Amino acid sequence: MPHKKARHPDQAHRLLRSAGLKARKGLGQNFLIDNSIRDAILDAAVLSSADTVIEIGPGFGMLTGELVKRVGRVIAVELDNALAGRIRQKLKNAANLEVISSDILNLDLAGVLKGEKNYKVVANIPYYITSPILHLFLHAAVRPSLMVIMLQKEVALAVTSPPGKLNFLSVSMRIFSRPEIICNVPAVSFYPVPAVDSAVVKFNMLERPAVEADNLDKFLEFVHCGFSAQRKKLRNSLALGLKINPEVSGKILLKAGIDAMRRPGTLSPQEWYHLYRVKEGNV
Repeated sequence: MPHKKARHPDQAHRLLRSAGLKARKGLGQNFLIDNSIRDAILDAAVLSSADTVIEIGPGFGMLTGELVKRVGRVIAVELDNALAGRIRQKLKNAANLEVISSDILNLDLAGVLKGEKNYKVVANIPYYITSPILHLFLHAAVRPSLMVIMLQKEVALAVTSPPGKLNFLSVSMRIFSRPEIICNVPAVSFYPVPAVDSAVVKFNMLERPAVEADNLDKFLEFVHCGFSAQRKKLRNSLALGLKINPEVSGKILLKAGIDAMRRPGTLSPQEWYHLYRVKEGNV
């Protein structure tokens, strides 16, 4: 299949200027201009006419224009009112499109979904709110069935890292999903060109969390404590996070059968859950 030519940065600049717009650095706006990356995102989302898709940060509408052709309903959430208005005008004949001018972090997801229990998320998100956005959907009353999200490459490598190199975010994501990198995205695929490379990550959401904690928020708070000093030994990192003496954390680890000299990034979600249960006195 021939490579689909990317839009030249000058074209993107002219497009913004003709609409009286400019990229807003404060909103982390870097617009995707590479058609091949757009198509990789669409393919990864495995779309059908039965799907409802929430798109975050549609920007020019590069993805939006294709989504409305392929799915039953598109909910495009754009913080920039001017861009939201431009998409409404550009795709005014798309009856299956709803453009919402809002901060995704303040959006009433249940209200927007209107009872829909099965939806997907497609997003080229501002990188400075990556963790809050992932947290939002992981802890939603109804989680998406699949997410395809553009992430800073460093973050993408972290959330898909193998055991031994996990961090708090990657452990959290593995509790709810099976993440995989779809493709790497060079900085020149965007306008304006960002300072970092990116990657498209597909989160295959699990039907049930990988651990059956009664209180997932409390469990994740414990894991977060365990990563308080992730370069240190687990005994010290856990003590720092829980604000307890290292001797106490050492006893908890001993009871759990986990080597206190291991580092936090070597524990699997299941090991964290076992340690949590021991600490709570449930084992």
